[in-house]
Amino acid sequence: MTHGVDIASIPGAGTIPGTREGEPPVPGRLTPGDKIALYYYLCLARACDEAILKLYRQGKIVGGAYTGRGNEATAVGSAYALEKHDYLLPMHRDLGAHLVKGQSLRNIFLQQLGRAESLTRGRDGTGHYADPALRIYGNVSHLGSMIPVGVGIALAAAMRNENAVVLNYIGDGGSNVGDFHEGMNMAGVMKLPFVLILENNQYAYSTPVAKQTAAARFSDRAAGYGVPGITIDGTDVFTVYDTCRMAYDRARRGEGPTLIETVSMRMHGHSASDDASYVPPAQLEEWEKKDPIARCEDRLRREEILSDELKQEIHVRIETEIADASRYAEEAPHPEGSEGAKGVYAD
Repeated sequence: MTHGVDIASIPGAGTIPGTREGEPPVPGRLTPGDKIALYYYLCLARACDEAILKLYRQGKIVGGAYTGRGNEATAVGSAYALEKHDYLLPMHRDLGAHLVKGQSLRNIFLQQLGRAESLTRGRDGTGHYADPALRIYGNVSHLGSMIPVGVGIALAAAMRNENAVVLNYIGDGGSNVGDFHEGMNMAGVMKLPFVLILENNQYAYSTPVAKQTAAARFSDRAAGYGVPGITIDGTDVFTVYDTCRMAYDRARRGEGPTLIETVSMRMHGHSASDDASYVPPAQLEEWEKKDPIARCEDRLRREEILSDELKQEIHVRIETEIADASRYAEEAPHPEGSEGAKGVYAD
């Protein structure tokens, strides 16, 4: 399961304790190389977010900038369990899923900086882009409206006998709109290969979960559609991977969709312009103890997979990759003004 990265190219992956040369991978079982790859993607997603924030504060990114700090394990773990031919409909905080699915850092920075070479050809500067070659579709600001689209893709995949899964994400706030209910109901009735991750990160912009629903868990809603609903720790990348792998296997067997609620914390404001002053500092301090990267690192050290030397190599590699992509995008040309109206009307 390489998912956009050559495991052997990760520093030290070929000499990780516990691996045997020529040992074939076991479906569903994470090898030491896989675990290092998960750690790499967690760190890469955060470093990418931090670089985007820096460009935003320098005035080089116009519009909004959104980060997934605190959500990295959900995005990375869920996408890593996908197969290459599966479909991905990520949200603006799921940068790690883009990376795992094979999205290049250059494309990400070209998009954020609104350059002519970007996937939207400079017409957008946020996460509103698709890459059909990688089977990545999404997102739009009306996040709930992605769900019926994802269900439609799942229906098409089933009709084509692709044996493909569609992974869609929604936040706690976005799960309160009609599109959520209509999409989940259709997926349930038709037993479509659709998995929806509901990212419960405690706030829909500034509205806390307690003011959104009286239910103990968002996953309880699944019963209304006759599908399984699971609530898991969204800060543990291994729990996310294992849970999603089971849901994908179930979908491939023709048993229908699954709703997975991942519980985490949005450690920054809704966007870079939001100081999150409405969040009690004690709440952030408590969630900081469950930082997804720190939790993954702690496990890899206990399993004697990650050494200080390998950690340093990984972070140096990430720093180099981010610098290259950011520099490339900054030097790339903006679109010509005459291009602005193209693609709006049929030629």
